[in-house]
Amino acid sequence: MTDLGKMRLFLGLEVLQRDDGIFMCQRLQVEQNGGELVNETYYKQIVGSLMDLTASRPDLMFVVSPLSRFMSQPTEMHFQAAKRMMRYLKSSTSYGIFYKKQEYEELVAFTDSDYAGDLDDRKSTSGYFFLIGGSAVSWASKKQPIVTLSTTETEYVVATGCAQQVIWLKQVLEEMGSKQDGSIVI
Repeated sequence: MTDLGKMRLFLGLEVLQRDDGIFMCQRLQVEQNGGELVNETYYKQIVGSLMDLTASRPDLMFVVSPLSRFMSQPTEMHFQAAKRMMRYLKSSTSYGIFYKKQEYEELVAFTDSDYAGDLDDRKSTSGYFFLIGGSAVSWASKKQPIVTLSTTETEYVVATGCAQQVIWLKQVLEEMGSKQDGSIVI
């Protein structure tokens, strides 16, 4: 066990532990956790542009996905995160995907998740990444539809979603004439 000190936040509640008692409030929720609201139209344009870039930049998905959840009523905190992403893009303009020519095109899947990463509703984020012949062909990053109770359950949820996508991709590849023999490695 690790002692993390006194609890300060719990499911959106701010907890102040003092000698004379415990005070709980939702001040952070009321103040919208991010400060003043920013120009919604401008924020949508930035996030929309970032979403377009994910077609050739899977490295952006993990950040663009949560940014897109705040399209209505974005705050200064969200705008600063979007600007940080734009600075990252400026330093990595030549990044992209390389498709290497190969004879055998084996489908391989990678998956990962963060446990209770969204501090507002404690839902986890799932990520999938699919390679054929060592080249990226499909990827996704999205919030899980349920609140999981452990890291193990979170990994089962993401593995199940990934397996569903693998079965679909395997069928699509078969229709295109690229039969995948044996099991698919996840």
